[in-house]
Amino acid sequence: MRLLHTSDWHLGRSFHGHSLLEAQAEAMERLVELSRDAEADLVVIAGDLYDRAIPPAEAVRLFTDTIARLRQSGTAVVAIAGNHDSHVRVSVYDELLSALEVTIRGSWRRSAEPVLVAPRRGGSPVAVYPLPYLEPLLDGPGLQQATGAEPLGRWRHQEVTSLALERIRADLQQRGGGRSVLVAHAFVAGGSSSDSERELSVGSVDAVPVEAFRGFDYVALGHLHGSQQLDGPRLAYSGTPLAYSFSEERHVKSVRLVELAEDGGLRVEVVPLGVGRPLRSLSGRFEALLADPELETARQAWVRVELTDELLPLQAMARLRVRFPHIVELRHRRPEGTPASASGRTLSIRSARGPLERSLAFYADQQGRPPLPAEAELLRQALAAAGRRDGGEAPGDRQHPTGQEATER
Repeated sequence: MRLLHTSDWHLGRSFHGHSLLEAQAEAMERLVELSRDAEADLVVIAGDLYDRAIPPAEAVRLFTDTIARLRQSGTAVVAIAGNHDSHVRVSVYDELLSALEVTIRGSWRRSAEPVLVAPRRGGSPVAVYPLPYLEPLLDGPGLQQATGAEPLGRWRHQEVTSLALERIRADLQQRGGGRSVLVAHAFVAGGSSSDSERELSVGSVDAVPVEAFRGFDYVALGHLHGSQQLDGPRLAYSGTPLAYSFSEERHVKSVRLVELAEDGGLRVEVVPLGVGRPLRSLSGRFEALLADPELETARQAWVRVELTDELLPLQAMARLRVRFPHIVELRHRRPEGTPASASGRTLSIRSARGPLERSLAFYADQQGRPPLPAEAELLRQALAAAGRRDGGEAPGDRQHPTGQEATER
């Protein structure tokens, strides 16, 4: 049997406020092409179909259109709910769709009911077990009742997943073995995570050990966004089709084409998708970044910049955007050893007197340097204007009383 393993589409997600729907549509187009060209018997989607429980209408249309196009090429589809999905919403038509060789499983209660997929090129059917993400504290008691397990007190991700896997293995044994594929959404010990994943944290959460997934010919995992394998090619994450954070800058976004032989042997090909805007993290001095010809390739990328100038240039973001049209993040890190001010000290906010002096001291405390004369004048004008709007004396214009004037007051 030939299957295509993908996961974590997160349809409807944005990147630093920018919609990714167009790039996601391009990724879906590529998935359909790969499935058709490979003559895949099955496409498995290992959870996080959408980015949130109630996805936008455009994301739902993209999902349904993609599933319909996969089926038009004769490919069966098995998908599960992830921790970003609404288990009820994504699987509401599961019973009806299963007659059309589309399975979208949201409840663990049917996880021990496999989908039997008959390969196009002949051979025995393969039992595919869809195991959606399990909400530890909510599903634990129900799972205990279904399995007869002893109470564990505070349920954890590892424990409820392991209990569900025991139910699945029992069904597989009852069927006399044969080839099997597990589709699961979980955090498996040893996996490498990224910043864009939502932590699986309900109560006390443990990673599921690799040995919990014994007994299956192939385990198609979802949740971690980087493509990786944990037990040779048998146990693997396909990763996301697009990068969803700068922590994924070095990821090669791909899918896994799996050839499952009649004897359970595996041949796996990791196929890069090559879609979506790349990511670039740049660091350096402002003028150098604007002038460096080697950074011309970053014009088409999502860019974040860390400036290392002593002073943050005026209108830095707007000026950088001329060179890098898709810049989405700007940080400022002053060089180590840079003195806090020209004299090596800053004004003390507590000892400052009056609104103007306090404002100047606060500015110096935040910027690590006293304000330039032009900046100090802008602060003085702003305080004066505020005082005039209030109908009173301009704050900061009056000097603090000293000498005889203070005595008279």
